[in-house]
Amino acid sequence: MHMRSPFSLVASRSARATTLVLACALAGLVAGCASLAPPTAVTSAAGASVEHYRGRFSVRYEQNGETRNTYGNFDWQQNGDNAIVQLLDPLGQTQAIVRENPRRASLELPGKAPLSGPRLEDVMHDALGFALPVGGLRYWLQMQGAPGSQASIERDPQTQRPTHLKQDGWTIDYQAFFDGAPLRVKRIDLSRDLDGSPLAVRLVIDE
Repeated sequence: MHMRSPFSLVASRSARATTLVLACALAGLVAGCASLAPPTAVTSAAGASVEHYRGRFSVRYEQNGETRNTYGNFDWQQNGDNAIVQLLDPLGQTQAIVRENPRRASLELPGKAPLSGPRLEDVMHDALGFALPVGGLRYWLQMQGAPGSQASIERDPQTQRPTHLKQDGWTIDYQAFFDGAPLRVKRIDLSRDLDGSPLAVRLVIDE
């Protein structure tokens, strides 16, 4: 994709003047934009599948009838059913930490006590204005549907690589893959329109 994306703004002079503002938006407009300490690494459990993704994200969403955009970096650690997702501003400061397991989900923001609830998406939406589908993404990044609901997958007829996946109201577009084997996703676009409020997420995995 050669069109100008949110990621290219990081290197531009105009974007450098707005990075702190965007960081505040990501952290729920907390006072002072103080950052969080990075989370400790997920401990590997016997027999658990450990995944680690680092890359960049951009989110376009609506809040109070206005279209908003935010972007930055992410660090995703997955150990079986336990996930820790660290969201960072373009300058590398931790602005939010998401923790999820089958029993509990929480969101940590600078200067605030951790927020928790049975549904992580509800917690994130209330705090940030948008929600990342962490529960589904752990499977979609593996190019498969999440258990518990119906999913449909379309594949390229020549390469058999997945091109689109639909589940739980989300449309997942697989835009790019790393070279070599096994097959690994490099860029994934997600979109959803819930009650007339569109949400678009792009993840570019660097490693």
